[in-house]
Amino acid sequence: MSNNNTGANLGFEDKLWMAADKLRGTMDSAEYKHVVLGLIFLKYISDSFLEKYEALQAEEFADPEDRDEYLADNVFWVPTEARWSFLQGKAKDPKIGQLIDEAMTAIERDNKTLKGVLPKDYARPALDKSRLGELIDLIATIGLGDAESRKKDILGRVYEYFLAKFAEKEGKGGGEFYTPQCVVKLLVEMLEPYSGRVYDPCCGSGGMFVQAIKFVQVHLTPSASDEFRMMNDESEITHNSSFITHNSSKRSLAIYGQESNYTTFRLAKMNMAIRGIDAHIVWADTFQNDKHKDLKADYIIANPPFNDEDWGFSKVKEDVRWAFGTPPAGGPRKQKDGSTINVDGGNANYAWIQHFVHHLSPGGTAGFVLANGSMSTNTSGEGEIRQKLIEADMVDCMIALPGQLFYTTQIPVCLWFMCRDKSGTPSSPGPFSQRAKGRQFRDRRGETLFIDARKMGSLIDRTHRELSSDDIGKIADTYHAWRSPGKQLPSTFGRGAGGEGNSAIIYEDIAGFCKSATLADIKSHHYVLTPGRYVGAEAIVDDGIPFEEKMAELSDTLYEQMRESIELDAVIRKNLEVLGYGE
Repeated sequence: MSNNNTGANLGFEDKLWMAADKLRGTMDSAEYKHVVLGLIFLKYISDSFLEKYEALQAEEFADPEDRDEYLADNVFWVPTEARWSFLQGKAKDPKIGQLIDEAMTAIERDNKTLKGVLPKDYARPALDKSRLGELIDLIATIGLGDAESRKKDILGRVYEYFLAKFAEKEGKGGGEFYTPQCVVKLLVEMLEPYSGRVYDPCCGSGGMFVQAIKFVQVHLTPSASDEFRMMNDESEITHNSSFITHNSSKRSLAIYGQESNYTTFRLAKMNMAIRGIDAHIVWADTFQNDKHKDLKADYIIANPPFNDEDWGFSKVKEDVRWAFGTPPAGGPRKQKDGSTINVDGGNANYAWIQHFVHHLSPGGTAGFVLANGSMSTNTSGEGEIRQKLIEADMVDCMIALPGQLFYTTQIPVCLWFMCRDKSGTPSSPGPFSQRAKGRQFRDRRGETLFIDARKMGSLIDRTHRELSSDDIGKIADTYHAWRSPGKQLPSTFGRGAGGEGNSAIIYEDIAGFCKSATLADIKSHHYVLTPGRYVGAEAIVDDGIPFEEKMAELSDTLYEQMRESIELDAVIRKNLEVLGYGE
């Protein structure tokens, strides 16, 4: 079953977005996304609070104004002045912006985990207060935090939808907080983070963590594998109907993140809070101030800034992380106006790669997005670093992705997957995983899998492409079959169009798509990791028509088109003469 829609599909997102977009006025998208997402967050915690409040009212000896009653159930305490009913009643008040700011301040005061996270600039003059009131009335019609809405993860789906729309609006700047959902899903499906420590040192709005939690949740239920593949956005599982399932998934993963952009860090904190995920996310520059210095992660999943420069090389040039070679130091750069500036740190791609490797546990795996240039560059010592990584046998799989996946850049991108141990030791599934029990990998030492997925996906509009669930399943199944004993993936582990319950998936090299290469193969290609060099050209299917017959048919078509071209030229010349522009 093919499913190309991997975004939220609730029916009211476009209407909500149009109302929110009216607020923009003279504000930049980077500013007003916090205004909108802050209101959505406020409605969510108010709905959750109200549901608990009404339940306590129905209990004989309970006090609905007792804050401890809410903390015991992991529900945010919402003071009277911050409750949605109060704010909606003031929606037409000219001071509504000030009232919302005061509500946000009160929530942060009474909920320490939200301190410094919520936006508090609704009173700004640039924000049209009448339209703000209209948006409040519209959001009021949508259930977000009650039990039924949590089960469907209405908030998570709206939040994800809005992040994507903001990224589309902001263009390049949107990349600071949003990675396309299909790319995140592919990374998670490849890594299979059943249990352990998950780390993203450039976590943006936290989408990688959300998808990792979803992955674990879906594998806690017997029939969930098909849901994960086929559901529009898998988000109904985020608040699973089983309380045990929902909480077990969060216990099986420990989340660690770091984000250098403060406003994006706040988005991540809100994103975790709305889903009840206890994540260790900190605000700091990862290169300059590694807040998780001693962390050794089981899974690293990241989308660092593409080809970033001026990252402060001089302050960390002797850092222990550069075990495979010193990253580019930077230097003079000529600007468009002819001037020259000095950048402290050249292309950061190989600084990021070595940061990931440094934080991998002995059995850990890293999956991350980089620009295609990272697979072949030989400038500023990057080729030597890549050679050492390859010779250390750390590169497990390379995937070339199709273009136009990102809202933020047209730069072609690829996925790297790196392992510290390719010897085939058993994986370590979490105690709640049904599907990973007994999972083993074969000895892959001296081998690397190359996948060319550039022809996959489909256009969802004129400029953006998306990988379908079946595309993701095909790529992930290929990788998992390749690393399984005997290069054979049992049907119970399959994710692709065949699904579970069908025959086992057996890996084989497919011209134009995948190739298992040896270190000797890679060395013969001068340590370039571009999949196209290894997978070759796709086999052409013979249609059985003799060459002479096909050539005659093509020639007739060409001559007919040439005759039509002469006739059209004559018509155009005549029309130009009528208009007074003849020769």
